[in-house]
Amino acid sequence: MKDHKNPWPGGCHCGAVRFEATLSDGMQTIRRCTCSYCRMRGAAAVSAALGGIRFLRGEEVLTSYRFNTGVAQHFFCSRCGIYTHHQRRSNPNEYGVNVACLDGVSPFDFAEIPVHDGVHHPKDTGRPSNRAGVLHFIPDDGR
Repeated sequence: MKDHKNPWPGGCHCGAVRFEATLSDGMQTIRRCTCSYCRMRGAAAVSAALGGIRFLRGEEVLTSYRFNTGVAQHFFCSRCGIYTHHQRRSNPNEYGVNVACLDGVSPFDFAEIPVHDGVHHPKDTGRPSNRAGVLHFIPDDGR
């Protein structure tokens, strides 16, 4: 995987949604979250500025979901159900882009992914974001 491509092409599983994401700092911002929604979704995300996603097709196919405070907006394809990106609650001027939706990238390309404590969100506690841990992927020896 190359970590220098910008903008990075991507899309949903069925191909109805295609986009280019200009990532804020390449793959350096990869992370997961422990909030109830992210925990169930299980995706790893990287950062893009609010204007950093350009849709090539299918923007009208996207639907969104908001919960709790309603600040974060999570977008997914209404046809295949894949989460593509979300507008962050921690920084509404930023998107989190699902790395699995970026062409040629898999969450399993990363040996470690930092996990942020979304249960104790900084917008709720008034304190800086805490790291809850690190998710490790150790591939088999090929058996």
